[in-house]
Amino acid sequence: MDQSQQRTVTAPSSSRSYQFHPARAKIIELFNLYLGRGSRQKPDEPVRDPPNKSQKRVHAPSRDLPPENEQFIVDFEQLQSQFNDPDQLRVVTESVLVTMVLQCSNHAPRAEFLLFALRTLFRVSYINWDTFLPSLLSSVSAAEASLNQAGSSATSSQSLVPVPSGNEQGSVTVRDNAMRNSQRVRAAAINSLRQISCKIILIGIEFNLKPFTHAEIFQCMMSWLVSWDMREMGTEKSLAEWLRSCLEVMWVLVDEGKSRIPFYELLRSGLQFIENIPDDDEALFTLVMEIHRRRDAMAMHMLMLDQHLHCPTFGTHRISSQTPASVSVEAVAHLRYSPITYPSVLGEPLCGEDLAMSIPQGSLDWERAVRCIRHAIRTTPSPDWWKRVLVVAPCYRPSSQAGPTPGAVFTSEMICEAIIDRIVELLKLTNSDANCWQEWLVFSDIFFFLIKSGCTDFVDFIDKLGLRLNGDDNHILRTNHVTWLLAQIMRVELVMTALNSDPKKVETTRKILSFHREDKTDPNNPQSVLLDFVSSCQNLRIWSLSATSRAYLNNDQLLKGKQIDEWWRSKGERMMDYMNLDDKSIGMFWVVSYTMAQPASETVINWLSSAGKAELPGLQPNERVMMMQEVTPLPMSLLSGFSMNLCLKLALQMEEALFVSQVVPSIAMVETYTRLLLISPHSMFRSHFSQLAQRNASLLSKPGVTLLVLEILNYRLLPLYRYQGKSKTLMYDVTKIISALKAKRGDHRIFRLAENLCMNLILSLRDFFSVKREGKGPTEFTETLNRITIMTLSITIKTRGISDADHLVYLQTMLEQILATSQHTWSEKTLRHFPSLLRDALIGRVDKRGLAIQAWQQAETTVINQCTQLLSPSAEPSYVMTYLSHSFPQHRQYLCAGACMLMQGHPDNVNSSNLARVLREVSPEEVTANIYTLVDVLLHKVHVDLQRGHNIKEILDKHEANLAFFFWTHEMLPLDIFLLALIDRDDDPHALIIAKILLERPELMQRINMYCANRGPPEHWLFTQVFKRNELQKALGNHLSWKDRYPTFFDDIAARLLPVIPLVVYRLIENNAMDTADKILTAYSHFLAYHPLRFTFVRDILAYFYGHLPGQLVVKILRVLGLSKIPFSESFPQYISNPSSPTCPPLDYFATLLLNLVNNVIPPLSSNCSSRSGSMADILNSSARPLHGKTPGASQPGPANASEGQKAFYQIQDPGTYTQLVLETAVIEILSLPVSASQVVSSLVQIIVNIQSTLIQSGSGFHGAANGVGQGSALPTSPSGGSTDSMSASRSTCMNTASFVSRSGYTCQQLSCLLIQACGLLLAQLPPDFHTQLYMEASRVIRETWWLTDGKRSQGEIDSAVGYALMDPTWAAQDNTSTAIGNIVALLHAFFSNLPQEWLDGTHLIIKNLRPVTNVAMLRVVFRIMGPLLPRLANTHTLFNKTLALLLSTMVDVFGKNSQTQVPVEASQIADLIDFLHHVVHYDGQGGAVQSSSKPRPDILVLIGRAADSLRPDVQHLLSHLRTDPNTSIYAAAHQNNAKTNTS
Repeated sequence: MDQSQQRTVTAPSSSRSYQFHPARAKIIELFNLYLGRGSRQKPDEPVRDPPNKSQKRVHAPSRDLPPENEQFIVDFEQLQSQFNDPDQLRVVTESVLVTMVLQCSNHAPRAEFLLFALRTLFRVSYINWDTFLPSLLSSVSAAEASLNQAGSSATSSQSLVPVPSGNEQGSVTVRDNAMRNSQRVRAAAINSLRQISCKIILIGIEFNLKPFTHAEIFQCMMSWLVSWDMREMGTEKSLAEWLRSCLEVMWVLVDEGKSRIPFYELLRSGLQFIENIPDDDEALFTLVMEIHRRRDAMAMHMLMLDQHLHCPTFGTHRISSQTPASVSVEAVAHLRYSPITYPSVLGEPLCGEDLAMSIPQGSLDWERAVRCIRHAIRTTPSPDWWKRVLVVAPCYRPSSQAGPTPGAVFTSEMICEAIIDRIVELLKLTNSDANCWQEWLVFSDIFFFLIKSGCTDFVDFIDKLGLRLNGDDNHILRTNHVTWLLAQIMRVELVMTALNSDPKKVETTRKILSFHREDKTDPNNPQSVLLDFVSSCQNLRIWSLSATSRAYLNNDQLLKGKQIDEWWRSKGERMMDYMNLDDKSIGMFWVVSYTMAQPASETVINWLSSAGKAELPGLQPNERVMMMQEVTPLPMSLLSGFSMNLCLKLALQMEEALFVSQVVPSIAMVETYTRLLLISPHSMFRSHFSQLAQRNASLLSKPGVTLLVLEILNYRLLPLYRYQGKSKTLMYDVTKIISALKAKRGDHRIFRLAENLCMNLILSLRDFFSVKREGKGPTEFTETLNRITIMTLSITIKTRGISDADHLVYLQTMLEQILATSQHTWSEKTLRHFPSLLRDALIGRVDKRGLAIQAWQQAETTVINQCTQLLSPSAEPSYVMTYLSHSFPQHRQYLCAGACMLMQGHPDNVNSSNLARVLREVSPEEVTANIYTLVDVLLHKVHVDLQRGHNIKEILDKHEANLAFFFWTHEMLPLDIFLLALIDRDDDPHALIIAKILLERPELMQRINMYCANRGPPEHWLFTQVFKRNELQKALGNHLSWKDRYPTFFDDIAARLLPVIPLVVYRLIENNAMDTADKILTAYSHFLAYHPLRFTFVRDILAYFYGHLPGQLVVKILRVLGLSKIPFSESFPQYISNPSSPTCPPLDYFATLLLNLVNNVIPPLSSNCSSRSGSMADILNSSARPLHGKTPGASQPGPANASEGQKAFYQIQDPGTYTQLVLETAVIEILSLPVSASQVVSSLVQIIVNIQSTLIQSGSGFHGAANGVGQGSALPTSPSGGSTDSMSASRSTCMNTASFVSRSGYTCQQLSCLLIQACGLLLAQLPPDFHTQLYMEASRVIRETWWLTDGKRSQGEIDSAVGYALMDPTWAAQDNTSTAIGNIVALLHAFFSNLPQEWLDGTHLIIKNLRPVTNVAMLRVVFRIMGPLLPRLANTHTLFNKTLALLLSTMVDVFGKNSQTQVPVEASQIADLIDFLHHVVHYDGQGGAVQSSSKPRPDILVLIGRAADSLRPDVQHLLSHLRTDPNTSIYAAAHQNNAKTNTS
C-alpha cells in the first residue's frame, strides 16, 4: 500500500498544561526504552498501522532488547526522585500513558507492557483511575473521529479520480477494492484501540472508581455499541473483536452485586440489536435478551390495564391542555391537545406527528387512533376539539410549515380512513331502510368542516373512497348520498383547485361521477327529490369548472337540469310561501340551492322582508327610523336541506341586514339567522365580536348593533359558544364592554344586558378559566360578577374537579385578582359547602359589613338631608342636576337607602320622578353600589326595629312596600342584581325571607307568566308562528328603557332572572331552607324551562349537594328537566317516586345503565384490530355493534322518543352532544337515587368483579356452560372473578342477562371489557364521596383474595398467579382466565384515566387500605395499580412525590429491615420494580419522554434515600444510585458535576 493509503492514529495531548513539563521527555524516553522503540522515532510521532498482506516484508535493523519488565518500577522511582511534586508527575505520567496507548494499541507485545506498567504505577499511586480513564476514553474518541474523517476524505478523493475510457470496468474494480481496503485498515485500527481500552478499563474497574467515572465508561461503551448496531463500523465479524471485550465491560458495570451502573441504564439506552446479532455471539445474544425482557417488564408498570381501550368518549366538556400557568390565555386557546398517546418501548406516553406518521396501518396503535376519530365523527364533539387535534395534510402546507407538528397524534391518512368508514357505515344504515337523514345531515356538516380545514388530501380521499366503494363494498352504494355529500363541498377552495389544476383532475372527476346512482324511491319525499336531482347539480358545477368533464354527462342528467330550470321559472322566481310548500317543492328548492345559490338566497331574503317596513313608533319627527315588519321565520325542516354554499351566502346577507343596514331587522330575520348557525355548528360558526370588528370597527360603536349582538348571544347562541369552546373568549369581549360602561353615566341598558350575558357565560363555564385575557392585574368584573365567579369556581371544583394541576398553581392568583376589588365575605353556611381549596382561601377574610353599617351611620344625617331636599313631594325637577353636580359619590351610594328611610312604609312620601331620574343619570356602577348598600341598610334596619320591639311581620310588610316602590311601581332598580345582593347576605336570618317575599310577589309572577306566553316554547327553533315584539317599556321597565327607543328582540326583565333563580335555590339549600327551595322550584319550574343550561344546572346542583338533599326536593329538581325528553332508564322513576321508603335498585338496573354507556358513549371497537395473540381481531370484531344512538331490540332502556336516531346539536344544546347527554343522564340518575354512595359503588363493583363469568354463562352457547372464570386453572387464581361471598349476603349476585349480550351487539368477551371501561368512566363523573367508596371497595376485594395470603404456596406459584391475575381483561377474556383482581385493577385504571388531576390525590387511600403489605404478591398488585399513575402526575410534582413515597412505603413493608415475610424473598425477584422506579423518576425529571440527558430531580433522590434507609441492605444496594451520595450514585454525581460546572 502506498503512503497515501496508510492511516495513522494521532495522539491528541491529554493535558496541554503539562506538555512542556521537564519530566515529560524523560518519562517518554523511559517508556520508549521498555517498549523497544528507538530514540530515532520522535516521542509524539504517530505509529503507522500494521501493513496488510499486500505489502512487502521489510527487515528491521538489529537493536538491543528492552529491559525486563520488573526493572521498570525501579527506573521509574529513580526518575521520580528527580522531581518534587508527585501530583504533577502523576498527571504527566497519565498523559504520556494515554499517548503510548494510542500509539501502541496495534502492537501486541507493547500493549501487554503498557498493561503491566499501568498495574505497576497504580500500586505506587502514580495512576488515578478516576482521571486516567476519562482522559483515555476522550482521547480514543478523538482519535477515532480523526480516523473516520481521514477515511471519508480518502474515499471522496478517490471518487474524483478520472476513469480512463479504455478500461472503465477494471478501474472501477480497483477503486472499489482500494476503498474496501481503506475501510478494513481503519476498522482494524479502531478494533485494536477499543480492545486495549477495554482491557485497561477491566483493570481499573476492579478498584473503587467514583460513580462519575463509571458513568463516563458506560456512556463510551454505549456509544460504541450503538454505532456498531447502526452498522457504522461495517459488518465483518473479524473486525469486531473489540465487541466481546466491550460486552465484558458492560456486564461488569451492570453487575447487580457491585451495582456500579444500574441495569436500568441499559434499558433506556435504545439498544435494539434484533437484526444485527452475530450467530455465534452468545454473550451479545444473552445481553440483548435480558435487556428486552427487563424492558418489557418495566414498561408494563407504566401502562394501565386495557390501555389500548382508553379513548376519549366526548362525554364531558373537559379538555386537559396541561399548559403551564405562565402561558397567556390567548396562547392557551391555540395550544394543541393530544387526545391519545402512543406508548414507547419504555411505556412512556408519546405524541407528535412524526411519531404518528411512523405507525403502520392496521397496527393496534393505528386502530386506536382511527377508533378515536371515528367516534369523534359520530358524536361531533366541539369544533375547538377538532382544531386542537387536526393537522393540515402535507400537500396543503406552506413551505414555511414543512416540519412535523409537535403534539399531533393523528395523520391525514387516519382522518381519511375514518371519514370513509363513516360513509360506509351510513350507507349500510340507509340500505337497512332506517330513516337516517338526520345522521347524514350531521355528518355533512362535519365533513364540510374537515375538508375545508385541509386535514386530508382530497384527491387521495376520492381515490380511496373509489377503491372502497368499487371494491369490497361495491354492493352498498345504492343511493345518491355520496354524490350529495360531495356536492356540498364542490365550492371549497381546496376542492376547486383539485378539479381545476391538479394533474389528476380528469381521473378525479371521473371517480366523482362514478358515485352517481339513480334514486327514485319516493318522488314526493324532499330527500328523495334532492338525491334524484343532485347528480345533475354536481355535474353542472363540474362542467362549469372544467370542459374535460362534459364527455361524462348523459342525456338524463341534462334533462334533469332543464327540469330544475323549468321549476324555478314556474315557481321559484315568484315570492315563495315557505310555510305552505309541499314536500316536492321543498325538495326542488333544496335542489336549486345547489345550482342557483344566489337567486335562492335573494328569494329567502325577499320572503323575510315581504311584510314591508314601518316607522319605529315613539320617535321625534326628525328621528325617523324604519323597522321590518314580522313574518314567520324559516322552519328548521326547510333550512336543513339547504346547500352549505347557500347557508354561507344567507348568513353573510343576513349579517348585512342585521348589523349594517339602517333598517331595524325583524325578529324573524334574527331568528332565521340564529337557526342557520345552530343547524350547522361546525361549518357556520363565527365569533361575532371579532367578525364585526374585522368587517367594520365602527359597527360596535352603534348602540343598536351592540344591543342586537348582545341579545342574540344571551338569548340564542349561549350554548353554541359553549359547545364551540368560545365562552371564555366571549366573556373577555363582553368584559371590555362592561369595563368601558360601568363608570359611564346613563348607559344602563347596554351595561345590564352585557352584565347579564357575562353572568350566564361565567355560570356556563365548567372548566378552569382565567378571569383576565392577559392574566395579570385585578379583574374588570363588577362586584356581582366577582361573586358569581367565586360561586362558579366552587361548583366546578366540587362537581368536576380541576383537570390540570397547573390550574391549581394559578388558582391563588385568580382569587387574589377577584378579591382585590371585592369586599364580600361568604357566610359560614355557604363556605361549609365550598370545596376545601376555596374554603381555606376565603374563610379568613374579615367581614366588613359592620364597617359598612358604621359608614352608613356616619353619613346618615347628610344623606337624609340631601334626600329630603331631593325627594320631597314638592321638590323641583331642576334640583336633580344640582344634586348630581354637588353631591359626593360616597353619599350618592346611599341614595336608595335614604329614600327607604324617608318612606317609612309609605312610598308616596318620596318624589318618585326625581329619584328615578337620578338613578338613570348616574353610572351603572353607582346604581350597583346603591343596591348593595340598600341591602345592608335594610337588613340593619330590620334588626334595629326588632330590638325596639316591633313585630317582625309589620317590619317585613313595611319593607316589602318600600321594595315594591322600587321594583314594581316605578321600576327604578334591576331586580336581578338586588336579589343576588340579598341572597349573598344569607348570614342575616332575614335576607332569604325577604328574597322569598320578592319572588312570590304577584307582580313578578304575572310578568313571568307574560314572558312565557309571549316567548313561545322553550325550543325556539320549533316556533313556526309570527313572533310578537314586546313594547320596550313593558319588556325592560322604566329604568332600563328611559330615553332608549331601539326595540327589543328577545330581552325582558323576566329573562334577566334566569341565571338568578338557580343561585337562589343554591343559597336556600345551603341554609337548610328545603321547603322554601321546594316552593321556589315549584313556582318557577315552567320558567326554568327557558334556562339555556338547565340540564347542567340539575346535574351540578345534585352533585354539589349530594348527601344533603331530601328525596322530595330531588324530585322537584328533576322536574325542571322535562323528563320525557331525557333518556332516563325505564325503571328509574319507580326508585325515586317514594323517597320515604328508599330501596336500592337491583344489579340489573346498574348493569343496564352501564350497557347504555357502552352502546352510546364508549367508542365502538374496530373490526380490524390486530393483537398479540392473533385472535384479538375476533374479540374486537364489532360488525354487530349498533350505530350511535340506536340500541337494537324493544327492550332498550329509556323512553322510545329519547333515543331515536342521532340528535342534531340544536336539539341537545345543553349539554351539547348525545354522548354527554347519555353520560350525564346516568350521573343524574345515580345522584338522585335515595341510597348511599356505598350501596351504589358496591353494586357496580359487584357487577364488574363477576362480569366475565356472568356474561359467558348467560351467553347463547358462546363458550357453553362455563364453570367460572379461572376455575379450570391449576394455578391459584381468583375464585370465578371474585366469589359472591365477598358481597353483601342480602344482595342477589345474579343478573337477568338473557338478552343483555344481544342488546349490546358485542360478544361476551367484548362486552365484559367495555363494561369495565364504562363503569370507570361513570364513577369518574361522580363526586368524591363515590371515589372514597370505590377505593375502599377495591381494597376489600383485593384483600379478600385468598391466594394473596396463602402461606402454603411457593413463591413461584404466587408469582405465576399474580401474572395471570394482572393480565389485561381484553386478553384474559379470550381464554376465560379473568380474575377479580384483574377486573378491579382494570376498573381503577379506567377510572383514573377519566379523573381530573386534582381528584387523583384521593387515590392514595387505596394504598393506605392495603397496608401493611406482607408479601411480594400484594406489593406487585399495589405497584400495578398505582404505577401507571406516576407518568400522568409528572407535571404535578407534589402529588408525584406523595404517590412515590407511598409506593416506597409499601416496599418497606415487605423488604424493611424488620419485616417478616412468610416466604423468604430475594431482592432480585423485584428487579422489574427497581427498574420501574429508576425509569419513572427519570420521566418526572424530564417532564416528558426520557432522553439520554435525563436525570432524577435532587429532591426525588432525597425522598428515595430516606425510604431506602429503612430497607434491607440487599434492596438498598439496588437503589444505591437513587440516593444523594455522589460517592455511590451516578445521578447524584452528575448533579454535583453540573453544580461545579455552573459555578465555574
